Amino acid sequence: MSKVTSPLIREFQDNALAQALFGPHNANLERIEARLGVALDARGNTVTISGTPDLAAEAAAVLDQLYDLARRQGHIETADVDSAMRMAGQPTEPAGPLVIRTRKRHIAPRTPMQADYIRALDSSPLTFGLGPAGTGKTYLAVAKAVAMMVAGEVDRIILSRPAVEAGERLGFLPGDLKDKVDPYLRPLYDALHDMLPGDQVAKKLLSGDIEVAPLAFMRGRTLTNAFIILDEAQNTTTMQMKMFLTRMGEHSRMAVTGDPSQIDLPPGTRSGLADAMEILDGIEGVSFIRFTDKDVVRHDLVTRIVRAYDKVERARKDKATP
Repeated sequence: MSKVTSPLIREFQDNALAQALFGPHNANLERIEARLGVALDARGNTVTISGTPDLAAEAAAVLDQLYDLARRQGHIETADVDSAMRMAGQPTEPAGPLVIRTRKRHIAPRTPMQADYIRALDSSPLTFGLGPAGTGKTYLAVAKAVAMMVAGEVDRIILSRPAVEAGERLGFLPGDLKDKVDPYLRPLYDALHDMLPGDQVAKKLLSGDIEVAPLAFMRGRTLTNAFIILDEAQNTTTMQMKMFLTRMGEHSRMAVTGDPSQIDLPPGTRSGLADAMEILDGIEGVSFIRFTDKDVVRHDLVTRIVRAYDKVERARKDKATP
């Protein structure tokens, strides 16, 4: 077992940034202490790190990363602290950290699996992002799509999801077609507005450079020079999934996101996502990234909720198995 050795010292030059790093009443330092099992003693702009060599080095790396983040964005949030601790010890890319750059923000992975996901979106024509809510599956895919459009690597972004769960029974909803489908596509609009100024989003939607549409609108089309995202894919039927995947044209990229544990299809209807996971496993050019509750980057309570549901669902399945 590693022994405690001489403490590590970290000195931060900028007083305001050091205070942002430490947090109100040193709350960020206390969070790092509790999670990593080290002792952090802050005096002025200097932090003394006591603990086993490995943990002290990890805490020092977290502090360095957070100070650099404070320099770039001017403040540190609790989520940033948690992200830095998740990513501590992970290898960096040869050209620097993985960052998706859009007009409004730069987005770095907050978990090792998010880093794998960004690499897959970079390199694979078709990437499946699978896992629970709050893991950044759709958000990162939209960010990558916007970054590729800004860089001129694709001409269009097409965002789609099944409307009204899996049934797409739009006729039962009030209003015109836009009124009917917009509530189900709202999360995609929200992600776009996080990446681009509002006037640019409106302009690109009007010109067709960005299209947000229910899955039914994909039928019969061939989509070239585009980044195409299918969200909530667990609620597609097998035929809908096949239809969507075969829309890919030349110089296009696809991301399919969904949570296989949250299928809302009628009983007895097989999920197109589950089907694709079996059929396309091992196919060249297709990547599967599987997130878990460890990758949830929303409020801490979301992680606990996901774990509680998973525990109950596993118990129910065990009980139902003869």
